[in-house]
Amino acid sequence: MPNATTARLSRRGLLAAGGALGLGAVLTACGDDDAKDGGADTKGSAKTGPWTFKDDRGTTVKLDEAPRNIVAFTGVAAALYDYGIEVKGVFGPTTTKDGKADVQAGDMDVSKVTVLGNVWDQFNVEKYAALAPDVLISTMFDDAGTLWYVPEASKDKIAKLAPSVGISVFDRQLTAPLQRMWELAESLGADMTAAKVTEAKKRFEAASERLRKAAKAKPEIKVLVGSASPELFYVSGSNLSIDLEYFKALGVNFVEPTEEAKKATGGWFESLSWENVDKHKADVIMMDDRSSAIQPADITEATWKQLPAVKAGQVIARSTEPILSYDKCVAPVEALAEAIEKARKVS
Repeated sequence: MPNATTARLSRRGLLAAGGALGLGAVLTACGDDDAKDGGADTKGSAKTGPWTFKDDRGTTVKLDEAPRNIVAFTGVAAALYDYGIEVKGVFGPTTTKDGKADVQAGDMDVSKVTVLGNVWDQFNVEKYAALAPDVLISTMFDDAGTLWYVPEASKDKIAKLAPSVGISVFDRQLTAPLQRMWELAESLGADMTAAKVTEAKKRFEAASERLRKAAKAKPEIKVLVGSASPELFYVSGSNLSIDLEYFKALGVNFVEPTEEAKKATGGWFESLSWENVDKHKADVIMMDDRSSAIQPADITEATWKQLPAVKAGQVIARSTEPILSYDKCVAPVEALAEAIEKARKVS
């Protein structure tokens, strides 16, 4: 899902463009240039004594005590919030144009955090320093340890101000980063025995079993994963993305882009003109729910409206960058299970 210019289509740039689904989306995404201030203090950790955490780069962060001034990518902050850990600052899609919480902000009160940057390549280093951060936490969409939404141009300055933790969301199933976020939250003082937490994990497991049964009962149902920009439609492959790899392991029959097409994007997706949006046949379509992508209700292309799955009303949202708490991952699994259960064969 990672930015470079259109002249240099790095993996990072391609991923940022559409969650592994297209460069056009990020080029058209917009937001305020000024970071937004919030007045919330970080919730204190119940942990006392030294704090140590080994991240998915193999880097071990050691502090004299559990971090209190936490700054995190918005989606990471949203996951930690579900576990009772609040952050001081965030970076990444946090508020929409109308000031409401972005889908990636989850249940956080975005008015109570300092937003250091709301769009790609936006990160206010001065405000970051003013927060006196103990640690910066983000996800990683490659195997090189690149911290998501930390700008290339300022990453060295940012790195000098506080140690960082990276959680990998690259080429593995959803359950792996879910477990890592669980471990991180626990290390920060979250009560992982709380009923809300344990019940959410049970609901996720039940939803996963429901999806497994649905996929087994209807193996003929083909699911296409897409993302829309004004110029192009992007079809995602089922490899590399944590949600799709997990759903595929549960038996979901995904439409796959051609290997030749995926080579140009590091294996992530295929770009199609709107005239060729019917290249792949599908019974269910999952569409990128992030604010950087055009949502199905706003797509005006006639070729889109003529797709059998669209005409049949068999289009659902996809959490392209899942918030990594069990609570937030229940709904996407249940939605796909229900879509397959109800789907008619239209391809």
